[in-house]
Amino acid sequence: MSAARIARVVVDSPLPQLDRLFDYAIPDTLADQVVPGIRVRVPLRSAGRIADGFVVEVTSGGDYEGTLSALEGVTSPIPVLTPEVWMLARRAADRAAGSASDILRLAVPGRQVRVEKAYLADVGSGPLPVVVAPPIDHYGVGTIESAITERRRLALDAVPRVTQVAENTWVGTWALTLAQAAAATIAAGESAIVVVPDYRDQDQVQAALTSLLPPESIVRLDARQSNPDRYRGFLRCLGPDPLVIVGNRSVVYAPARKLGLIAMWDDGDPLHSEPLAPYVHARDAALLRQEEQGCALIFASHSRSTEVERLVELGWVTAVQPSPRVLPKVVPTAQQAGGDPLAERARIPSSAWRAAREALSQGPVLVQVARPGYSPRLACVDCGQTARCLRCSGPLAQRNQRSVPSCSWCGALAVDWTCSHCEGTRLRPAGAAGTSRTAEDLGRAFPGTRVIVADGEHPVQAVDARPALVIATRGAEPTAAGGYRAVLLLDGEQMIARESLRVAEDCLRWWSNAIALAAPGAPTMLVGVGGALATALVTWQQSAFVRSELADRRALRFPPAVRVATATGTLEAVTRAVEAVDGNPADILGPVDVAPSTVRTIIRFDYSKGAEVAATLRAEVIRSATGRRSAKGGRPTTPLLKVRFDDLEPFLEQ
Repeated sequence: MSAARIARVVVDSPLPQLDRLFDYAIPDTLADQVVPGIRVRVPLRSAGRIADGFVVEVTSGGDYEGTLSALEGVTSPIPVLTPEVWMLARRAADRAAGSASDILRLAVPGRQVRVEKAYLADVGSGPLPVVVAPPIDHYGVGTIESAITERRRLALDAVPRVTQVAENTWVGTWALTLAQAAAATIAAGESAIVVVPDYRDQDQVQAALTSLLPPESIVRLDARQSNPDRYRGFLRCLGPDPLVIVGNRSVVYAPARKLGLIAMWDDGDPLHSEPLAPYVHARDAALLRQEEQGCALIFASHSRSTEVERLVELGWVTAVQPSPRVLPKVVPTAQQAGGDPLAERARIPSSAWRAAREALSQGPVLVQVARPGYSPRLACVDCGQTARCLRCSGPLAQRNQRSVPSCSWCGALAVDWTCSHCEGTRLRPAGAAGTSRTAEDLGRAFPGTRVIVADGEHPVQAVDARPALVIATRGAEPTAAGGYRAVLLLDGEQMIARESLRVAEDCLRWWSNAIALAAPGAPTMLVGVGGALATALVTWQQSAFVRSELADRRALRFPPAVRVATATGTLEAVTRAVEAVDGNPADILGPVDVAPSTVRTIIRFDYSKGAEVAATLRAEVIRSATGRRSAKGGRPTTPLLKVRFDDLEPFLEQ
């Protein structure tokens, strides 16, 4: 008699003690259906309920000597969990002391029955057409292509220009470079994954890809899609044909067949950080997947992150610059106004005002400001104190010049407002003006000029080549046809004034991305910023500044020079977790109170100790979870311990 077949299943559960594979007997009625990767339903004896899960492995024997529970049923016959994605989820979870099932929720979209039926009924349309990839520009003949073939890891300095990829369609040159790299991968018969921060970047990459590849070779996966559309795209990735898969951070887990390239744009953007447990950054997942599957890996940016710079210094990633170099025209300008009183009110120095006036005769001009809205803060005219809501003490703000001031917290209108300090009744704008107020001021300074506002409330992705003033917040700048004829970077002093570990790195990235939207030879006026930051932008040597930044963090043992983990919970649970890792070479900072009955401790340690520290803290999380019971019903209560690796929030607090 042959041995009974056993399915090893990962259960979809948030409980850390269930983060392992469970053995289930495969009934004879399901013997022909159960294969690795399918969705199944399984009984949980301890909880007395039925849970969902994925079959990871099918074997003919196991270590358990008793009677195994049988699978409850097969949810779907499609193997949606590939072995490569499972191994990636397991490694990423172990590195972050988290649960693999939490990552699988990001990797595998929820099931859509109608989409599955259509997928199973589709007989396919034959093989995709053969792709002939064009050469990749700006980096020397064959430089990027050979790196892809040799499965190398690159830190790619993007070309600071815009490029036309179709009629009336302009994208950042970085998007075309990544599209050309993906096309070269497709031409070699392999798939490529392109990871970008948000939908604006996705649209640029997709436009560049469409100019090089047939539409059926491109799949888009992102959070803005409807559930059926996302699942439909996910199922396409399971097919045998090489594809280019474009999306935001979770696309790094897409089930690409014959993966040849992972390309990530602007890994320093905070949108690449996963807000859900176990908080694995897309960059870390890409590094793990590259190591697991042996594909090529490209980190492209105008200003690389300190994390990538650390990998460059270690020799793990190779830095590549354009050949020949492309140097934008950046002019630092002191925060002094003149030449026009209206320009002075708009915070534009005389030299920047003259550059903008001249550029407007040729095309659009970009003005980057720090904040959206009209006036982010109001103050009392008489005493200068910040105006506070009379109901909740929140700060008052104003959406536009004609609107009634209102509370930024509760939304209450500030009717009959009185200052609590001096009993004054008049308000004035304070702090940096937002996009709306700047647009009004510049509209007066440049009468008759078209003014466009681009921010979170007014999304604009592209503007034409006609003269216009484009007022945008950082990260929301539209792409202009042919590039902007001048770029004005205002509010530099306010942006740098934030107390944050990454403030200089972020400012360098924000300004570099805006400068890259300028037309060739167009000036960029950097207002109110000097020192090393201005030098890095003028010489377009951001890597030198980032190296200096990393050296400072290494001396202070700040991330990413070292790894960090935070343990948050009750004092008893946190103390026990810290004692468990205290035998390792680690720095312990804390505990400090963060909420009633809740403390937080920061643990700093070297990368070589990461696996050991993660395993130890994971054991403490499981111990805390299995030991927590309420006094009455014995059901789980609030977790006593929460662990987060690579947690930068304590270092970003203002």
